[in-house]
Amino acid sequence: MAGGITETGAGYSRLVGLIYIFNLIVGTGALTMPSAFASAGWLLSLVIVVALALVSNMTVSFVTETMGWANAKLRQDEGQSHVPPVNKPEIDYIDDVDESSALLPDCENGSLDHGTNACEMTERTELGQMANMFFNKWGLLAFYLCMALYLYGDLAIYAAAVPVSLRDVICTYKLPNATEACNNSLKLTDSDTCWDGRDISRGQAYRICLAIFFVTGGPFVFFNVQKTKYLQLFTTLMRWLAFGTMVVLAVIRLSKGQGQGHPKAADFSGIPNLFGVCVYSFMCHHSLPSLVTPINNKKGLFRLIGIDFLLILGFYALISFTGIFSFNKLNDLYTLNFLPDPCDSSEPVTNVQVIQYFLALFPVFTLSTNFPIISITLRNNLKTMFYKGDANPYPWVVDRIVFPLGAIIPPFIIAFCTSQVEFLVGVTGSYAGAGIQYVIPAALVYFARKKMKSIVPNMKNPYTSPFKHGAWIWFAYIWATVCMVIVTVNHIITGK
Repeated sequence: MAGGITETGAGYSRLVGLIYIFNLIVGTGALTMPSAFASAGWLLSLVIVVALALVSNMTVSFVTETMGWANAKLRQDEGQSHVPPVNKPEIDYIDDVDESSALLPDCENGSLDHGTNACEMTERTELGQMANMFFNKWGLLAFYLCMALYLYGDLAIYAAAVPVSLRDVICTYKLPNATEACNNSLKLTDSDTCWDGRDISRGQAYRICLAIFFVTGGPFVFFNVQKTKYLQLFTTLMRWLAFGTMVVLAVIRLSKGQGQGHPKAADFSGIPNLFGVCVYSFMCHHSLPSLVTPINNKKGLFRLIGIDFLLILGFYALISFTGIFSFNKLNDLYTLNFLPDPCDSSEPVTNVQVIQYFLALFPVFTLSTNFPIISITLRNNLKTMFYKGDANPYPWVVDRIVFPLGAIIPPFIIAFCTSQVEFLVGVTGSYAGAGIQYVIPAALVYFARKKMKSIVPNMKNPYTSPFKHGAWIWFAYIWATVCMVIVTVNHIITGK
C-alpha cells in the first residue's frame, strides 16, 4: 500500500481518480510481492492473487455503497430532503447530462442520468465517521482498535524497510569463500561483519540506521504535517521511475537468456505469507473516501474501480514474474536484488552504479516521506479511540507527549526486534489488514443498509454494490476468518 492520498478541495475527472487510486494501492507491498511469489510458486501465487483481487474489489464496492448511505444520513440529520447540484464534470466522454435536470429529485430516484440523488457523494465521509454513524460503541471500539493495529504494523514495516535498505547499501563485507557460500545457499546474517576490519556487525549497523531514522523521522509525529501535492508528485515520479526501471532491467535480462530463476509451480507452505502480502498490497479501503468523493462525474464508478484493479493485478503479475524468473534468490525487498550478487554467475543486471544505488535506496526516498503522515494519522486515531466526549478531553502532557510517543515508539521497538520486512508485511496484512479490507467493509454496508432502510424504507442508493445480496457479506466474513486461521496455524506449525 502507498501512503499518499490526495488533498481535498477541487474535484477532478474520472481518469485522474483512476490514477490516484492506482498510486494509492501500488506501494510498499509491491516490493515484497516477487519474494512471496517465489515462496508459494508461480502458478499457485497467480491463482491466489487473482482471488484476493476479486474479493478486495468486492469489499471496495461495499465501502463505496456505504459512502452513499452516509451522505444520505448526513442530509437526513440536517433536515435536507434534497442534495445540492454536483459540480459539472471536467470531462465527460460517455454521456451528456442536461444541467437543468441536475436538481432536486426525490430520495426514491436511484438514477444519476436525470439528476442527483440523496445518496450522491458530495461530502467526504471517512471510515471513522461512517463507523460513528452505523456502529454501536463496541463496534466503534473494535473499528479503531483494528485501524490502530494496522497503522502500527504499517509504521513497523516502514521503520524496518528504510534501515534495511541503508544497511545493505553501506555494508561492504562479503563472505570469504564466495563459491562455497553460493553452493550451500549461505546468506549474510546479522552477526556477520558490516565492513572488513571493523567490529560492527550487520545487525548493529541496521540498528544504527534505525536509530538515525527514529531521530530524523520520529519528531514529525509531534506536529501537524500534511503532504503537499508537490511532495506527492515527487514520490509518485520516484515510484514509477523505480518500478519501470526494475521491470525493464528484468525483461532485458530474460531476453538475453540470463535468467537465473527456476520457481516451483506450487508450494503450499508459502500460502500464508503470500496471503498477508497480497492483502497489504491491495489495501485502499481506509483512504477510499478521500479519493472517490472528489471525482466530479461518478457514473460508471464501479467499472472504473474494476479497471483499476485489473491494471494493478497486471502490474503485480508483471513485476513478480519478471523477478522470479530473473533471480535465483529474491530479497524481502525486491529493489535489493539489483545490487551486484557474487552468487550470480551471469552479468550484473546493470553495471550503472547510479541505477543500482537508486533502486536500492528507493524505499528510503519514498517511505521516509510517507512515515510522518501515517504516524500522525495513528496519533489522531489513538486520540479518537480514547475520546470520552469531554470538551477538554486530555491534559496538555497527554495530548502533546503521551499520544505521539504512544504512536511512534511501538513500531520502532518492533523494528528493533526484527528486520524481516516480508514477515512484517505478511502479519500486518493477514490480521489487521484483513479486518480493514474484509470485515469492516462488510459490517459497514450491512449496518448502513439496515439503518437507512428503517429511516427511509424506499430510498434507493445509486452506488449500491453489484454484490448486493446478503450472502456476499457472509462470504467476506468467512473468507477473512478462513484466511486468518490458515495463517495462524502456519505460524504455530512453523514457529515463525
